[in-house]
Amino acid sequence: MIITATMKMADVIIQNHHLLSVINRFGIQLGFGEKSVDSVCKMHEINTDFFLDMINSFNDPDFFPKQKFKSYPLSLIVDYLYKTHDFYINVKVPEINSLIENLQQSSSGDTAKAVTLIHKFFNEYASQLKSHIEFEEKNVYPYIQELETVYNGGDESTIKEFMLNNEFIIKDYATQHDNIEEKLYDIKNLIIKYISPKENFSLCFKILGQIAHLEEDIKDHSEMENKIIVPQVAIMERNLQTRN
Repeated sequence: MIITATMKMADVIIQNHHLLSVINRFGIQLGFGEKSVDSVCKMHEINTDFFLDMINSFNDPDFFPKQKFKSYPLSLIVDYLYKTHDFYINVKVPEINSLIENLQQSSSGDTAKAVTLIHKFFNEYASQLKSHIEFEEKNVYPYIQELETVYNGGDESTIKEFMLNNEFIIKDYATQHDNIEEKLYDIKNLIIKYISPKENFSLCFKILGQIAHLEEDIKDHSEMENKIIVPQVAIMERNLQTRN
């Protein structure tokens, strides 16, 4: 079902509680009563169309309005991606790490050894994810924001200065932008194949659920970068080189 502007925000969450993590990135908290999606968005000064496209993309794997996303300012998308990074590093990763630690502490024998190994793999993954995010936030996103500003309003001298001072081009990023969600798939596989927590099945089930949720979220995040941001930035770069 497609989520619309006139639907009650509460009904959206009742339909799919996983969307709570998405609406939170827009600064929306619980307690919106009977208000519609459009009313809540206007109350928080959020672009309703962009909110609906994002929320529907998460709600339905087949929903990805590529052309519509291309119509939004890159700064709007980048701001959302910054908030997504914060969710990964400060909420989701610590949450999964804590669950794995709990399983480790309550396991024994071969299961304890397997959980210890998986904990090591997850910590390595978390470190890689953090490095990837730091690279994006230090190099990629500021470059995109400056590029868009220059592209939309820069005069000839501003464009020339930007091109001289910026060696980073989006194809370099696209080349090294790994689909890091694949490593989560590997960790999930290890849990399914090698952990047999007879007394802690519910905890193990919870860990798998949280990893799967993060895996899907990062997949959507990468799709936004690869299908929308990278092509749009590449077009801007080519056009600026022509204008320079």
